[in-house]
Amino acid sequence: MAFLGVDDSLTGRAWQGPTDAQARAAEMLQQWGPLTPSLAQVLARLEVPPNQAESFLEPRLRDLLPDPHLLRDTQPAAARLLHAVARQERIAVFADYDVDGGASAALLIHWLRDQNSRATLYVPDRIDEGYGPNGPAISSLAQSHDLIICVDCGTLSHEALACAKDADVLVLDHHLGGETLPHALAIVNPNRQDEDGALGHLCAAAVVFVVLVEAGRQMRAAGHKGPDLMGLLDLVALATVADVAPLRGVNRALVRQGLKVMANRARPGLSALADAARLDRAPTAYHLGFVLGPRINAGGRIGQADLGARLLSTIDPHEAAALAERLETLNAERREVEAAVRASALAQADARGTHGPLAWAAGDGWHPGVVGIVASRLKETVNRPAIVIGFDGDVGKGSGRSVSGVDLGHAIQRLAAEGLLVKGGGHQMAAGLTVTRDKLEPAMDRLSELLARQGADKLGPKALSLDGTLMPGAATPDLVSDLDRAGPFGAGASAPRFAFPDCAIGYCRRVGETHLKFSFNDGLGAKLDAIAFGAFENPIGQALTQHDGARFHLAGRLEINEWGGRRTVQLRLEDAAVAS
Repeated sequence: MAFLGVDDSLTGRAWQGPTDAQARAAEMLQQWGPLTPSLAQVLARLEVPPNQAESFLEPRLRDLLPDPHLLRDTQPAAARLLHAVARQERIAVFADYDVDGGASAALLIHWLRDQNSRATLYVPDRIDEGYGPNGPAISSLAQSHDLIICVDCGTLSHEALACAKDADVLVLDHHLGGETLPHALAIVNPNRQDEDGALGHLCAAAVVFVVLVEAGRQMRAAGHKGPDLMGLLDLVALATVADVAPLRGVNRALVRQGLKVMANRARPGLSALADAARLDRAPTAYHLGFVLGPRINAGGRIGQADLGARLLSTIDPHEAAALAERLETLNAERREVEAAVRASALAQADARGTHGPLAWAAGDGWHPGVVGIVASRLKETVNRPAIVIGFDGDVGKGSGRSVSGVDLGHAIQRLAAEGLLVKGGGHQMAAGLTVTRDKLEPAMDRLSELLARQGADKLGPKALSLDGTLMPGAATPDLVSDLDRAGPFGAGASAPRFAFPDCAIGYCRRVGETHLKFSFNDGLGAKLDAIAFGAFENPIGQALTQHDGARFHLAGRLEINEWGGRRTVQLRLEDAAVAS
């Protein structure tokens, strides 16, 4: 039965409340320890057993960090890295141009700098070179360096890495591996086919961190003290959230601890970026994914590819400020480019039909730096895997985003193996591809067929999951702080979401082009402020502003609004339904 009887909300979704099993689990959690009902409901939804609630609410990284030896090649990779440091060898770091790649590179650069060792940073240009190692770049680096470390890339780069004839190569990656591995001294990747996949949820920066943990062990065994690794966790946290890695287990602990490190504002690049974004509070996981992450990505998307990695690597506050301002400008430009491509892609996908296993769109001149973001927006709109491709002549470069339970990366690799793509790869939730114009339609037809086998054609409108109901008077700062104990929230661990039933709308004020600020009350004296982003892009904006006395069920997430030294609670509205 639909929660509160809402089977068709203003955005066309059914509401789902806690299951009977979750309700029973919440009761058991409250019996086990002193938990508020709301927090117990959230823990039950996250499937936290009562006897593990205490450790879940206070996770310790030392208890959750995997043994580095569980991953193949960590020992030789760490040993080779230490050998390069000891002999002051020439080291190059070849990184992907996204947040995960930039953070991975910065981890190594900071770690090496702490030991008076320097590294050359190389980030390929998205348009001129494309994703991952390429032969000319690797050949050039090998001629002037003793060791090349590929981060967040390289697992499928057989031909490119074969060009490193005069240097050793380490690959620290997390993308899906093929049946064979390229030639390298060590390839540390939890998604190699000869791994069991238990650590497949780690992003590349977390893989780098695990290798550095192993390096620290080897240093201690030799009687030496290594650099402080805990101080690097802000970079790991940033990459984990920005790469949409599930916030469960060790990932949750990495992000939780990393946010504490970030709050100290010790890294010039992140501090400068927060200032440029006018972020006047300690970052949360939301800020990593939706405020800082997009700005770091902006360089790789439509500007100079290495700007993000340089920002995260610098220790010079003046350089950090200049780089942050440049990324802020590029991010604004990226928004404009994205908006134009998104409008065209959504219209095209809608005309083609969005009820099949795949939603896709392709266009001439669509900037390759924004197709991934647009694919994500398309996926969210239709609740289907989505592909968006930009063509330059007869060659198109695209990105795809998937939904839970549908492995897009594996399907893309299958297409590449079958010769329908020039190349392609990725992981379960995201993938990239290159396709020629003459094979576009056959490739998308075949991809649709492969995704249908995984059930992608049977997905309906995405339901809105709720943790329960609240009244406006219960939404206090103390409640929000209590719920935050179950965080950080993100992929695989969504933030608490509650419904406020049968509420009357108070003042309404349009903010900007599409947003709405308003207040609501339950008729018992208590009221709550709310904001609905993009309200006028769907029926919510008009329904609430022209309510004519109608009452509504309102659903969303609670957040703290800090203004003028005061801390108040507001609802970030996600959906609404007319109360019958």
